[in-house]
Amino acid sequence: MTGQGPRGDLVPSGIVALLGTRGPTSRTDIARGLGLSPATVTQVTKDLIARGVVEELESVPSNGGRPARLLGLVSQAGVALGAKVTADHVAVVTVELDGTVRSARSHPYDPGTSDALGELGRILAAEVASLDDRLLGVGVGVPGSVDSQASGIVDAPTLSWQAAPVGPILRQAVGTPVLVDNDVNTLAAAERLYGIGREHSAYLVVTIGRGIGCGIVVDGGIYRGANGGAGEIGHIPVWTSGGSGGAEPPCTCGSTGCLEAYIGADGLVRTARARCGIESLEELLRAATNGSTEARAIYAEAGELLGRALAGVIHTVDPEVVVLLGEGVDGWEFWQTGFEPSFRRSLLPARKGVPLVVEPWTEDQWARGAASLVLGSPFDSAGNGGEQSRLVRARLGAS
Repeated sequence: MTGQGPRGDLVPSGIVALLGTRGPTSRTDIARGLGLSPATVTQVTKDLIARGVVEELESVPSNGGRPARLLGLVSQAGVALGAKVTADHVAVVTVELDGTVRSARSHPYDPGTSDALGELGRILAAEVASLDDRLLGVGVGVPGSVDSQASGIVDAPTLSWQAAPVGPILRQAVGTPVLVDNDVNTLAAAERLYGIGREHSAYLVVTIGRGIGCGIVVDGGIYRGANGGAGEIGHIPVWTSGGSGGAEPPCTCGSTGCLEAYIGADGLVRTARARCGIESLEELLRAATNGSTEARAIYAEAGELLGRALAGVIHTVDPEVVVLLGEGVDGWEFWQTGFEPSFRRSLLPARKGVPLVVEPWTEDQWARGAASLVLGSPFDSAGNGGEQSRLVRARLGAS
């Protein structure tokens, strides 16, 4: 991994986690991947071998000198539980250290009830009780701002939550470390462990779907801002003469004219209903797929708006690469006709070549991202997870 590597008490669990995410690895590659000295890796892995956590495997050819010995985990070091909270359900996955989703489930859920957090705690407590494996912790992704992963105080208008003590209540309910963050930030954490973030220290993860979100990674760590609300690009004010007859459409945040209000799922359906009587996103995508010029124009206009807004974010953050994810990528071929020319045209000459990677989407990626908050704790050099990350590392080190 590029960027800042683990230091101090993060080093042993960092090595264990790297072996889990990458599989058998030589000491040299461990040092390179974590930004550690070879001497440090040799010393720490010697202790891990003595404790029965790591073992030496077969030798592989090296560039000169004697063959390098690979190191691997003796056994599975544990699993993480990931939960994605939405307006009508909670998606829960069990994830192994290498990112493999072992199981996935969905529970009906109403976040607007008076006992919503208590019910969420009961759902997760039942999931924890059903596990046979060593549980490292629980990660929770929410569609809103989170003051810190460690405390887990949430403001989420779409869930009707304001200063909701999600972290404290869930920790009491499940009796394990619990880390909470914005759901798009959790996807950025997953990219750091298992995706494009292995090779890049500065990147954006942009999601299109019900909302428009952005996870920002700088120097290998998620940038969260002063109050945990960085990356809310869906609330960039934009203007267009289309969609609602020139009037600025309302946004779920309470404002009007936000990017999300135009090109989020509800905004697309609003425009489709006004122009051609289409009543759902599925119907709009089907119409575009079947060749409807009006449906395709709606997507193209949305892509143009996204392209202009994202260009501004590129100029602000200067990432190495942009990853595009979310439910909306199913129709990306129709977004792209408006996005690509608008995006490239709006960039400064030095930024026009920034790569855009569109990744396939599955519904369990949200919850897998939440689990990555736990599995990424060994690399938490910035201390975003505070005491909760330390507790995860202690559990991992006890393997």
